[in-house]
Amino acid sequence: MNSILEICQEVADITATQRPTDLFNADIQHNAIFLSVAKNELDSLMRYGDWQDLTKEGKLKTLRSKTIYPISNFINDFYCILNNTIWIKDQQEKVIGAITPEQWMRDKYYHSSDADVKFVIQNNAIKFLEAPAPGLEICFNYRSNAVCTDAETYEEKATISKNSDVPIFDKYLVKLGITWRWLKRNGMDYTEEYNEYQRELEKKFGTGLATKDIDLSGGLFADDGVSGVIVNGATTSN
Repeated sequence: MNSILEICQEVADITATQRPTDLFNADIQHNAIFLSVAKNELDSLMRYGDWQDLTKEGKLKTLRSKTIYPISNFINDFYCILNNTIWIKDQQEKVIGAITPEQWMRDKYYHSSDADVKFVIQNNAIKFLEAPAPGLEICFNYRSNAVCTDAETYEEKATISKNSDVPIFDKYLVKLGITWRWLKRNGMDYTEEYNEYQRELEKKFGTGLATKDIDLSGGLFADDGVSGVIVNGATTSN
């Protein structure tokens, strides 16, 4: 895997400029510019969408009479929850997506009777309308804020801090992103490089979309009991 410094050096070769030797040497403006555009590119990719590489499972244990659970208290690399992925693992009971502000106010003040566990995502916290039973394991998928890994410890990090850090994202995509951003930062034409980057970005993101199994046997409860064939198909749209 190529380090962030090696990728920036390749960009320097492409743009016919001096190779950076130490991205964190602030005394040299050339290095500082490469570090700035590299950080900008990795942060932009992290925020672009629900990358498969950044999708993780989070868990929390409910406590007696507790309704508010700040997510940062139990997940260090949290960026955002993936919609409609929260469920109660102990009872295999799916928790539907967060309710709207209108539903929240109506149920809170008019006490609508409903057996579902209801919650909102508010101020980076999971806030239940009523305290769930203690000891439940609430599971959910979330997007990590990691953009790179330490080359020695393999620890995921939210920002690059060493020349040897390895980006989590595809190396070619990162190189294209740093290239057009470097050209723009230096007042040069970047149209062709930007267009190539956008095409590659859409292609890479599309191949990482969640997939689902397509059951060709007629369903799990088919009368003939034949299991048939399961095909893993991407959930892409035209």
